[in-house]
Amino acid sequence: MKVIGIIGWKNSGKTFFAQRIIKKLTQKGINVASIKRAHHDFDIDTQNTDSYLHRKAGSKQVIVSSSKRWAKITELDNKKEKRLEELLKELDNTDIVIVEGFKKELHKKIEIINQSNENYLFNEIENVIAVVSNSKLNTNLPLFKKNEIDLIVNFILKY
Repeated sequence: MKVIGIIGWKNSGKTFFAQRIIKKLTQKGINVASIKRAHHDFDIDTQNTDSYLHRKAGSKQVIVSSSKRWAKITELDNKKEKRLEELLKELDNTDIVIVEGFKKELHKKIEIINQSNENYLFNEIENVIAVVSNSKLNTNLPLFKKNEIDLIVNFILKY
């Protein structure tokens, strides 16, 4: 399983690029999974659904299943967050995992740069293998323009 991260500062376009890369890979018949890091409280369950009510009643794990999809919700009660390595073990039948965030983990990453005056993560973070920016940057890393999704996807496949 190949793991490629999408990193960048807030509002740099990480989700936009992750979405476009996932779509192109899927169109090529590749089994893609994604992992998204949230730096805030989040809820995938909506109020007044049965699973929400189970969780709010005290169930520490809830699985919702149908013939279309299944989801597992685990309450951590502010315990230690799972590492990327642990989350990857939860995936199966996957060729490529697109990871948004988790910039301090050791997987290979592509940095999305929105403005040329930012502090570049590729100067500080290990395993950045390419950069996406419409600005000319002083780096030896492969540099892609924001509209070069096909080139980015081909780079990911060949890397």
